[in-house]
Amino acid sequence: MNASSELLKELRIDRKAPPPPTSRRALWIALAVIAALLLAAGAAWAFFARDKGIEVRTASVTPIAAGGASASVLDASGYVVARRMATVSAKITGRVREVLIEEGQAVKEGQVMATLDPIDADAQRSLASAQLGAARSQAQSVQARLVEAEANAKRLSSMVQRQLVSRSQYDQAVAQRDSLRAELLTAQRNAKVAGDSLRIADIGVDNTIVRAPFSGVVTAKAAQPGEIVSPLSAGGGFTRTGIGTIVDMDSLEVEVDVGEAYIGRVQPKMPVEATLNAYPDWKIPAEVIAIIPAADRGKATVKVRIAIKTKDPRIVPDMGVNVSFLEPDKPAATQAPPRGVRVPAAAIAKRDGGDVAFVIAGDDKDAVEQRPLKLGRTLGDDREVTSGLSGGDVVVLDPPAELQDGAKVRIAEDEASKN
Repeated sequence: MNASSELLKELRIDRKAPPPPTSRRALWIALAVIAALLLAAGAAWAFFARDKGIEVRTASVTPIAAGGASASVLDASGYVVARRMATVSAKITGRVREVLIEEGQAVKEGQVMATLDPIDADAQRSLASAQLGAARSQAQSVQARLVEAEANAKRLSSMVQRQLVSRSQYDQAVAQRDSLRAELLTAQRNAKVAGDSLRIADIGVDNTIVRAPFSGVVTAKAAQPGEIVSPLSAGGGFTRTGIGTIVDMDSLEVEVDVGEAYIGRVQPKMPVEATLNAYPDWKIPAEVIAIIPAADRGKATVKVRIAIKTKDPRIVPDMGVNVSFLEPDKPAATQAPPRGVRVPAAAIAKRDGGDVAFVIAGDDKDAVEQRPLKLGRTLGDDREVTSGLSGGDVVVLDPPAELQDGAKVRIAEDEASKN
């Protein structure tokens, strides 16, 4: 019994015994994981909760050059047109053999643009050449006979004086000589006519070659090899009238329609500032060429021609353009010194009843500073600012109503990529 009791005591669990010691390494790992999670949560909160600022578009302030900028007295719209533009065609009806132009290709005056099938023209030239050869041969034959007749008449003239031959024989020799002279004159004239026919046939061959009438750029290719072309379009809808269209880019100008009520403001040689619809930020210097002395009663407008002073490949025919007629330049003695800067009108806003602009400021260029302005003249789409801004400042375009002094901003992505 005692032995069994002892064995049972050994199997009893002692609940007052201390727990086994915990590993310190596992505790440090758990603390490190908790700290990493806390840091990640803090970084995420800082990234998503921070103020990114208002997205804005910007523009630079331009100082007004010496002499100032001329104020606009009238605005109008029109199109770029070419004074020299031609649809080039062959002078004859024929089948196109080869076309040597493509759209956008520059051509020189006299350059070959296309050729027509020359079979008929070559055959006509060969016939004219053969006729000329025959006429010349006939003239040479008559010339040889005339030499003989003149010698015979001269010989009989001396014999008749000595009464060795009859007078009738001498008269017959003289008549034959005069007849051959007339025949030679006719043969020579026939040879001249044959030569003229050959030259006309040469022109016919040359007419199968279509050349550029002036230097320019091809804007349209109208024919393909194998088609029939005719300047009169005699073949109906299946006959082309031209090979292609070329434009002299040096002859480009602007035509605008000005209302009758305002045409008195426009004068020849008046300075103009043109802006293409395709490039609204590009101001092109121009000048009034002439005012067409005729009005459109339907639209109550008068057409005005404007010369473009800048030659640029970006200017192409039929482009839409807006023009501002400017005040004539003043003499140097009366010009005022430069004052103020030129600012896009879209950068000017109203705050508390005054005109202001928001300038990009701050060390990181991520904040704006509100500045009060004193405005001057209207310069097309821009305004003259006499106080509040200086050349080189960067202003916010179309500032939203919630934009205030010191607000955080960020430049639009399209502008940031350009910069």
